[in-house]
Amino acid sequence: MSVRRLAAEQPESFAFSPELESVAQKLTAKYPEGRQASAVVPLLWETQKAAGGWLPEPAIRAVADRLGMAHIRVLEIATFYTMFNLEPVGKYFVQLCGTTPCMLRGAEEIREVCKKKIGHERHVSADGNFSWLEVECLGACTNAPMVQINDDYYEDLTPESFATLLDDLAAGRPVKIGPQNSRRGSEPEGGLRVLTDPALYAFTTTIGSLAGTPTAEAPDLLSAGQPRAAVESPADPTGAVAAAQEKAADGADTREKREAVADEAQASSPSVTGSDREPVKSGTGVRDPEE
Repeated sequence: MSVRRLAAEQPESFAFSPELESVAQKLTAKYPEGRQASAVVPLLWETQKAAGGWLPEPAIRAVADRLGMAHIRVLEIATFYTMFNLEPVGKYFVQLCGTTPCMLRGAEEIREVCKKKIGHERHVSADGNFSWLEVECLGACTNAPMVQINDDYYEDLTPESFATLLDDLAAGRPVKIGPQNSRRGSEPEGGLRVLTDPALYAFTTTIGSLAGTPTAEAPDLLSAGQPRAAVESPADPTGAVAAAQEKAADGADTREKREAVADEAQASSPSVTGSDREPVKSGTGVRDPEE
């Protein structure tokens, strides 16, 4: 993990606004008296938003004082978690995933767009709108390459779509969150490609013909790839259909096969199966010393 340090330039002070103090009261009220320090992470998060997207050193001290914690304890937390920004960021903070799946899918080209339209890494653009940072995996590998901008994911990017996205954000135009192509979530682009055979969903058997009940349609569970060895039960007509189908397909149901295998094993090796052993005596299990 890289070393995280506070920004060189810091404001002189930071004070809780009435809105932030109200949030702090709600957060600390979730914990019993004397345990208010448990609210440190969510309070740091809310303080970061109130401070413009980053945590100045005076804000970290203010959180520590509000929770009755040593300043160093809160500083340790703020510098450990990468969700806390220790230097100013733009109105739109772009976090570019540069790990292997995104790199293989074009993250380097997305990085070049960041350099061209925003500037170098950790730099806030002149209008204050943008800054960017390359980060570790953000967990959207299926939709690589992707970026996180503030709290939202933008996925399946191309250099062209990403440049358009930045232009739209700068102009205040609405943007689409999620995949920037025709995909829906992580579904394959262009629609389903597997499990599309109509035979998988065909109704070819009737419960009545197999279970002796009034006829009703039921799926062919064997051809649909359902688990075998279904238990035949009057309370489970679907299980009855599956069991009957297995018996018809294999010539004997699973239970009969198991019993046949057990009988064969006992006949061929009685000492192993225990057929020659003496029956277990009932009682306390303590051996009589006179025996």
